[in-house]
Amino acid sequence: MESGKIETACFVIADISGYTGYIAGVELDHAQDIIADLIDTVVKALRPPFRLAKLEGDAAFVYVVTDKVDGSLLQDCVEQTYFAFRKRLRSIKQASICECNACRQMPKLDLKFVTHHGEVAKQKMAGRDELVGRDVILIHRLLKNSVEEKLGGRAYALYTDQCVQVMDIDPALQGLVAHHETIDIIGDVKCWVRDLHEAWDKENGRQRTEVTAADAGAVFTFELDAPRARVWEHFTTPGHRPKWQGADAVLENTGKGRRGVGSQNHCMHGEHAIIEDVVDWRPFDYVTMTTLVAPGTPKFLMTYAFFERPGGTRIEVRVGKPKPKDKEFFASVAGPYEQQLGQSIINLGLLLKGETGPALVDEPPLLAMPERFLTQPVTHSAH
Repeated sequence: MESGKIETACFVIADISGYTGYIAGVELDHAQDIIADLIDTVVKALRPPFRLAKLEGDAAFVYVVTDKVDGSLLQDCVEQTYFAFRKRLRSIKQASICECNACRQMPKLDLKFVTHHGEVAKQKMAGRDELVGRDVILIHRLLKNSVEEKLGGRAYALYTDQCVQVMDIDPALQGLVAHHETIDIIGDVKCWVRDLHEAWDKENGRQRTEVTAADAGAVFTFELDAPRARVWEHFTTPGHRPKWQGADAVLENTGKGRRGVGSQNHCMHGEHAIIEDVVDWRPFDYVTMTTLVAPGTPKFLMTYAFFERPGGTRIEVRVGKPKPKDKEFFASVAGPYEQQLGQSIINLGLLLKGETGPALVDEPPLLAMPERFLTQPVTHSAH
């Protein structure tokens, strides 16, 4: 992209809450390793679909060039990044036997997100391309907000109303809370907020419904040279599926407008519809559905699981064991289904190879991570 050309993009800043007080009151050597590890976790969870524009100390500024935003995918991406942060914080704590202040005070850290959609251009500064524009200024100003004061809690996702409009969702119906900020020069900014502590509690409390490989009647495994988040997007977004699955259309009923448990899909093949009901939704790990291939036939419980591997993704399609009375039907459809699925995965691989979104600026390299917290317990000499 040439300098000065205006594009539209979705921006996210993920910012570690409590950073200033934490750094000021603890030993710097362990603290800087902990912060670097957490930022690394956040960036890896956000990309793709986002690209890293800049690391800003205790924050990561990411973006994706797009005119349209899938509201379900964006919210899933933000919340799964928060969940990854919380899990990493827990893992570091469990891996460390250090009693320094930096390690003991680590649980006080949290994470917040500010998300916006608007115009952007690039400009070379100090030899490097940077994102510039009114909307870039706005999202950074929104980091200093009154959400914690008004709503309580340091873990939240704030979406500007401008972003919500592009997401094409009903924010109140999806449980987002209306909020306003006043930014100097810019003026009043309407926003919507989700409490990420509440989202974390719901995630941990929700019952799992997963067909494991050990309990499956059949397991079909495939490999794709594409990031897991991108594969998940094409498996679960109705607009993408006809491009590689061969369906004429996939009609989605999401109830409250957000894809997840309770969503129903009608995969149309002419006048015939295969009906899928989502019973468990764990972006980007797995989704479990019941599948009805035709009226009067048995429903099958199926889990689509996605695993990161070097350079790509392993997919496991696990079909639950049929009831004794359904074994004959299961045997008659398993072979043709595996063959059809295999061809669809080939189609998806070709589709994903051709999908490389435009970049405004090159991603800066992440710092090499220290060995602490990654492979072995941490010890620390007394202070």
